[in-house]
Amino acid sequence: MGAICNGVALHSPGFIPYCATFFVFTDYMRAAMRIAALSEAGVIYVMTHDSIGLGEDGPTHQPVEHLSSFRAMPNIMMFRPADGNETAGAYKIAVARRNTPSVLALSRQKLPQLPGTSIENVERGGYILSDNSNGNRPDVILVGTGSELEIAAKAGEELRKEGKSVRVVSFVGWELFDEQPDAYKESVLPSDVSARVSIEAGSTFGWGKVVGGKGKSIGIDSFGASAPAGKLYKEFGITIEAVVAAAKSLI
Repeated sequence: MGAICNGVALHSPGFIPYCATFFVFTDYMRAAMRIAALSEAGVIYVMTHDSIGLGEDGPTHQPVEHLSSFRAMPNIMMFRPADGNETAGAYKIAVARRNTPSVLALSRQKLPQLPGTSIENVERGGYILSDNSNGNRPDVILVGTGSELEIAAKAGEELRKEGKSVRVVSFVGWELFDEQPDAYKESVLPSDVSARVSIEAGSTFGWGKVVGGKGKSIGIDSFGASAPAGKLYKEFGITIEAVVAAAKSLI
């Protein structure tokens, strides 16, 4: 499937091929995806069931290391949108970038439309979802992607109830954020705010460059398990409570 899409993209630039399957099955088409990146073929990969949130299918079907591995691959856009707005924004960029393949990692579980997301802001890769601080100096910055952005947002609400100034950041596309001017990056992740917490239902590998040496990353650095999604999130510590506790330990 991946090789066919490469052929379509390279032979007929007017066609925009996309292929879709479970995110974990990118292991079977990684060679074709790498060739797409190397050949500058604008293939769009719509990959669902992107985390332990898929539930009872268990660890064989639950991607853990896949997000970080594609973020490490040159010339490929790795998107993990949190809701309909971000999905539309990611797809818009994927269609426009004809010399770069794009991966959209989508959840199995239903996700709410989050206040503060927008189609346009996805172009920045990372952007401020909510913030009650003054002078670009929040007490803590919470960073999330995909289904865990909702968790970060709710954790931010809890911390604000306790009088903390909290910035919540959506990090939907790392590669796009890396392309932004330094001034924009500083406006989102000010260098003098070291209290940062990231949350993503996948490997924490690579998050150090976002949260810094004094920050904390909440994720999954082991294989998953077979159980309902809600139970798995609790067992693996992908929770509002975990984010709040991590934030308090840094403030």
